[in-house]
Amino acid sequence: MASWCWTVLATSSVLLVGCAEKPALPSYGVVPGFTLTDQNGAAFSSVMALQNRVWVADFIFTNCPGPCPRMSSQMHQVQTALSANAGARFVSFTVDPARDTPPVLAAYAGHFEAAPGKWFFLTGPLPALENLSRNVFKLSDVDGSLEHSTRFVLVDRSSQIRGYYLSSEPDAIPHLIADAKRLLAEKL
Repeated sequence: MASWCWTVLATSSVLLVGCAEKPALPSYGVVPGFTLTDQNGAAFSSVMALQNRVWVADFIFTNCPGPCPRMSSQMHQVQTALSANAGARFVSFTVDPARDTPPVLAAYAGHFEAAPGKWFFLTGPLPALENLSRNVFKLSDVDGSLEHSTRFVLVDRSSQIRGYYLSSEPDAIPHLIADAKRLLAEKL
């Protein structure tokens, strides 16, 4: 577990030093294994691709006129900040599977410079995406309305949800990056 240390100079001749344990990140539930289709048209098995990985998830759609391009830019920022760690992964789920086919997702991934094999754009049956968004990640419905959560979700190596980060908050991305680095530094 990480420590926060501080130093206080009480007088010119006395130095006080102390360390306090940083509290553990909370756990909000487990992400069970799932299978969808990635931007290359291949079957994506979360068990195979994400097992023992720290990963960040979001829900977007490629023709979004609202927050999705900003969220994808922010995910790129997180990808860049964590690029030195081979254990980090990134997953963007579509909320518009009718239009977001693998070729459309692949073009979108290219636009945001998604690292192949690290950042996955996933599509699949609407009920499977609805289950993941509503019941697993505890976000919002994926019901064809294209309304969706603008939160990022941080998942640890044991598939535990460890944090939610509202993309519109100014300090969300720095906190997400710091928390992801903290999980990546933990021993298995």
